[in-house]
Amino acid sequence: MSTLMVSISGIRGIVGDGLDPNIIIKYTSAYAEIIEKGKVVVGRDARITGDMLNQLVTGTLLAKGLDVINIGICPTPTVQFTVKELNADGGIAISASHNPNNWNALKLLNSTGQFMTPEENKTMLEKLGEADSNYKRWDEIGKNSFYNEAIQKHVNAVLSMKYIDLKAIRKRKFKVLVDCVNGAGAYVIPQLLKEFGCEVIEMNCEKSGIFPRLPEPLPENLTETFKAVKDSKADFGIVVDPDVDRLVLIANNGIPFGEENTITQAVKFILSKEKGSVVVNLSTTRGVEDVVKEYGCDVFRSKVGEANVVKKMKEVNAVIGGEGSGGIIYPAIHYGRDALIGIAITLQHLLEFDGTMTQLKDALPNYSICKKKVELLSIEPDDVIDRMKNRYNQEKINTEDGLRIDFEDFWVHLRKSNTEPIIRIITEAKSVEEAEKYASKFLKELTSMK
Repeated sequence: MSTLMVSISGIRGIVGDGLDPNIIIKYTSAYAEIIEKGKVVVGRDARITGDMLNQLVTGTLLAKGLDVINIGICPTPTVQFTVKELNADGGIAISASHNPNNWNALKLLNSTGQFMTPEENKTMLEKLGEADSNYKRWDEIGKNSFYNEAIQKHVNAVLSMKYIDLKAIRKRKFKVLVDCVNGAGAYVIPQLLKEFGCEVIEMNCEKSGIFPRLPEPLPENLTETFKAVKDSKADFGIVVDPDVDRLVLIANNGIPFGEENTITQAVKFILSKEKGSVVVNLSTTRGVEDVVKEYGCDVFRSKVGEANVVKKMKEVNAVIGGEGSGGIIYPAIHYGRDALIGIAITLQHLLEFDGTMTQLKDALPNYSICKKKVELLSIEPDDVIDRMKNRYNQEKINTEDGLRIDFEDFWVHLRKSNTEPIIRIITEAKSVEEAEKYASKFLKELTSMK
C-alpha cells in the first residue's frame, strides 16, 4: 500500500514506496500550472534523498518555463523567508519535517512564502490530470540559478528583530547546547547562536543528513540530549526538527521546558512589548490564554495546521501566533513557523527575566497535556464526533476542527485523522494525573461507540 499522503501543505511519503519520481514530476507540474510564470525558490533539508528530489523538481519547473532559484540545504522557514525577500512567485521546500530518514516531501508555497491556501490547493489538485502537458519548447524553458546568501539573509533578519538587544545578549554569553539531529539545523543554528555571542555545545550537528535517532523532538527521543544539557551545565538546550520550523527547549536542569511552553513564553515576551491579538490552534495549551488575559489582549483559535493558523492571524492582524508543537509564527519577519525567530525571542526573554530557564518555566502557567487515540472499525469518525457534540451540547464547544470542549478545570479536543481511521484525543489539565484521567475517560466513551 502506497505511503503517499496529500494535504494542504503538499505531498509526503516514503521514497521508493509512494514518493516516486513520476509522482514528484506529476505534482510539481500541477504546481507549476498554478504559478504559471515567474520564479520559484527551491530549498531542501539535509536528508540524503533531497538531492534526487531537488533535481526532479528543478528539471520539471524549468521544463514548464519557470525560473528556479536554488538555495541549497536550509530550513523550511528560510525558503519561506526567501520567497518573500526575493519577491518570488512561489517556493518549494523539500522536507518531510520530523519523519524518519526514508521519508521525504514537497512543501508547496505561494507567492507570499506561505503554504498554499485551501483554494489554491484545490485548484492544483484539479490540474493533476493535465500535469503532463504544457511543457515548453527548447527555447522557452526556464533558467536555473543559485542563491547562496539565503541563510545569512535570514540570520541577519533575525539578529535585527525588533525588541532584540543584540549587544546585551552577546554580553551575557549564554552557554547553549544544541541538537540538530544532523538535519538542516546544523547549517544554521550553531552559526546563529555564535552570532548571538553564545558558547555553543554541538550535539548531532554533523552535516550528514542521517538522523542518529528518531527525528521528532519528543521527550522519549531526547533522553541523551537531556542528560547532555545537565552534564554540560548549559544555561539551556535547543533541539530542532530536521527542517527547523519547530523549537524544543530544555531547561538548565536537563528537564524538558515543554513544547507548549515554547509558544507561551514567546507570546508573553511579545505582548510585554506590544499589545495585540494572538492566534493559536485548538490543540494548544490554555496557558497562552492565561498570558494573553494578563496583558488585556485577545486570543483566537484556529484549526490545527500552520496554514490555518496563518490564515486566522491575517484575519485578526495578530502580532504573534503559533502551535503547541514548538512552532512560533512572528509576522514582522514572515508568516511561518520559525525556530530561528523562536531562539532570538527566547534569548532576549531569558536575559530580561534575569533568572534560570527552570525559573522561567516555573513562572509560566502550569498545565499538562495528554494525547491518546482510538481506532475505529466500521463506524465513521464524523458520526462519532457528531454524537459527542450532542452529548456535550450544554458545555462550551468549538466545532471548527473536530470537537473541542472547554470545561472549568480542563479541556478536550477530539479530531479525526486525515490518513487513518482514528480519532485523536487531546486533554489538558492542571496535572499529569488529571490530564491522563480525563483522556482515559474520553477514550472509554469513544470506545463504547464502536
